[in-house]
Amino acid sequence: MIDRRTFIRSIAGGFLALPLAAQSQQAGRIYRLGFLHPGARPSSGAGFLGSFTDPMRELGYVENRNLSVEARFAENNSNRLPELARELVLLKPDAIVAIGTSAIRAGREVTTTIPIVFLNNVDPVAAGLVASLARPGGNITGVMITPEGSLAGKRLELLKEWAPRATRIALLTPDTAGGGMILEVQEMRKAAASLGVELIVVEARGGDYAKAFAAISEARPAALVVAATSRFVRDRNQIIELAASHRLPAVYEWPQQVKDGGLMSYGASDTETYRRVAAYVDRIFKGAKPSELPIEQPSKLLLVINLKTAKALGLTIPQSLLLRADEVIR
Repeated sequence: MIDRRTFIRSIAGGFLALPLAAQSQQAGRIYRLGFLHPGARPSSGAGFLGSFTDPMRELGYVENRNLSVEARFAENNSNRLPELARELVLLKPDAIVAIGTSAIRAGREVTTTIPIVFLNNVDPVAAGLVASLARPGGNITGVMITPEGSLAGKRLELLKEWAPRATRIALLTPDTAGGGMILEVQEMRKAAASLGVELIVVEARGGDYAKAFAAISEARPAALVVAATSRFVRDRNQIIELAASHRLPAVYEWPQQVKDGGLMSYGASDTETYRRVAAYVDRIFKGAKPSELPIEQPSKLLLVINLKTAKALGLTIPQSLLLRADEVIR
């Protein structure tokens, strides 16, 4: 049995070992890639799809030249994912990129042969998606963007370090009970109990963030954890504005959410994560079997703090946090 920490160290070099420079592809071949996402289709090239095709271009794959991308978005309705997964499988792609637990499960239900490369923010073993991190088996592999659980507990610890006397902290979640969100809420509840904090879980039902923040404000928490979900990344500007208007210190998943005005984030580098997914797709296009590709995890997690936001909220960030921060936005 492979020790988890040893395994993380052993694959850390994998982030740097695979070349990002373009390599020659099979002459004249057009690679077909499916893309399954639980969220809404972006209005432009922004969002995960655009961020993913850029590193694919670095690897030598250019849309409408040697790469064809078929994207399906569930528009925040996870019930549509099985149907969309079937549509993609009928197109016989060389690989499918699946975002999140629900999309991975939908893909697994309709194909056991087409390689599925995932990006997920919960442990795929705990979620029952793969047999192990070192040898996932089957047709599924990918990038797990958290080294332990969902990092929800760690984000709660960071808020508690900022405000050691806080006794009540809120968690904003989407109105979906499936996928990895269940695991994230469970982890948060466990961390809250160990820290002596009352956790207030509020759902943004139907994307009604104003109503959700009104409920959060009524509960009078000391701070807020914004759940790790692609929907909240897409709607980050609205969430950040509401957190500011309610004067709520909030911690997020991605650095981009803090660069856009959030107070604090703890998680993987979004840019490097997209590159790792693209690198796995490249390896599969070149003949690698997903069953033999270990689940990758970030070699480094980033703590990003926005001092501009802290100042606007009238907050003082402890020196202990500032010294540990990988990036401080002033």
